Amino acid sequence: MTEEGYDFVVVGAGSAGCVLANRLTQDPETSVLLLEAGEPDDERNIRIPAAFPELFKTETDWEYYTEPQEHCDGRELYWPRGKTLGGCSSNNAMIYVRGHRSDYDHWADLGNDGWEYDSMLEYFKRAETFEPSVAEYHGTDGPLNVADQTSPRPASEAFVRAAVEAGYDRNDDFNGAEQEGVGMYHVTQKDGERHSAADAYLKPVLDRPNLTAETGAQVTEVTIEDGRATGVEYRQDGRTRVAGASGEVILSAGAVNSPHLLMLSGIGDPAHLSEHGIDVTVDAPGVGRNLQDHLFVFTVYETGNDVSTLDDAGGLLDILNWFVFKRGRLTSNVGEAGGFVRTDEEQSRPDLQFHFAPSYFMEHGLANPADGRGLSIGATQLRPESRGRVTLASDDPFDAPRIDPNYLAESEDVATLVEGVKRAREIAAQEPLSEYVGDEVWPGEDARSDAAIAEHVREKCHTVYHPIGTCKMGDDEAAVVDDRLRVHGVEGLRVADASVMPTLVGGNTNAPTIAIAERAADLIRDDRAAPAEGPVAATTD
Repeated sequence: MTEEGYDFVVVGAGSAGCVLANRLTQDPETSVLLLEAGEPDDERNIRIPAAFPELFKTETDWEYYTEPQEHCDGRELYWPRGKTLGGCSSNNAMIYVRGHRSDYDHWADLGNDGWEYDSMLEYFKRAETFEPSVAEYHGTDGPLNVADQTSPRPASEAFVRAAVEAGYDRNDDFNGAEQEGVGMYHVTQKDGERHSAADAYLKPVLDRPNLTAETGAQVTEVTIEDGRATGVEYRQDGRTRVAGASGEVILSAGAVNSPHLLMLSGIGDPAHLSEHGIDVTVDAPGVGRNLQDHLFVFTVYETGNDVSTLDDAGGLLDILNWFVFKRGRLTSNVGEAGGFVRTDEEQSRPDLQFHFAPSYFMEHGLANPADGRGLSIGATQLRPESRGRVTLASDDPFDAPRIDPNYLAESEDVATLVEGVKRAREIAAQEPLSEYVGDEVWPGEDARSDAAIAEHVREKCHTVYHPIGTCKMGDDEAAVVDDRLRVHGVEGLRVADASVMPTLVGGNTNAPTIAIAERAADLIRDDRAAPAEGPVAATTD
């Protein structure tokens, strides 16, 4: 083994890890090692916004699958997760949505000081350069570029007009004063290209002498001595290496890999760890639990309008238009339009989100018809009641963990998605979409009853790519980290990524993950400058 020492070791160069690498090394006296299991983000399709489905099931994807889902016809659902610099920000649909202000106020109400919306807004603004305009709710000089779409399809604009005719308010900024309404999504793009967390935060600072970034480096264990994290072991180029951390180890490996690594390191439910022969370092039964995710259910239509869709994008003219002018269909994020609505007017906030794709988008875009053109309206329940778990498959770090989201276990989750299909159909029936919408492919004209729509939900739903909660913050027995993101029961170890969210936000999760990391950087710096009282003492078997 080779051993090196740093102030901080950050595990995972995804959306959160790139932020931390940048912010912590702003102090030239602070050394950071950033470890990424994937390879550099050299794949051309990462740059081309509309090509993100082409990244699925490639070397840039962890290509996880769930356990068979009892309430989804026993299916093992595919979970793409970014495995490259930028993580999921390098293979997502680039939608910039923060969630509803009440989501963050709820986190604070649970006892997590400093996580209320008014405080988090400053971190969102710090992260962002908002191209469309200078506004009260946006930043003007942050690393992450947020833009209007360059060349949206006419059908997407028609969707918005149709939704307005169906009774929903137009909203041109879901991250402004109010989230509710329908409109075009803002995207994390710059000059018609994807602007990932690696582009925004990491690449501009790779020349800092106090930052070391390694790819192809999969962390296998956090080393813990006398109740304190001292570093990590990782595999790179077939060799086991050790990196020491005199300050902290920070896990930013995501809602699947962060709890997986904690368990491999002896931090988790003692009974579960013992099943796999892992010595218990910290009794932490909440590790891997509280798994939450958003589900898509799509209503899909044929269309005869040959200029309205992306289905045949990628021809010579598209390529020329993108490479030369950075315009045209290849700049599309696919999920161009959408909105946030209430299924019950008595509710205080939206509980349903729409994503409109001017194309077929069936089973992650991997099962689209070979010919023809389509339009897809995805409905998502924003706050599902079902809870799942990530567990070990074995004590081998290279065995994928078991992922059981327990989708649709709660009847309310099914009912909301059924309502989502009904509302998608209502929008599709409005006059502005009449020139685009043809025969219904999914669920199909025969699926009119709630029971038939529910069967479509169970047969065809899939992840919206928003897993969270498996290392949730709080002070209850199920919490894994405190509100400063320090792991309960061990010093010198934090988690800073989507896994710390105690509950799902009402929207896409990339922008919140970046804001979490921005706040984490402040917490780490503050604690280092004036060490606070440490977490509770470790317990061992």
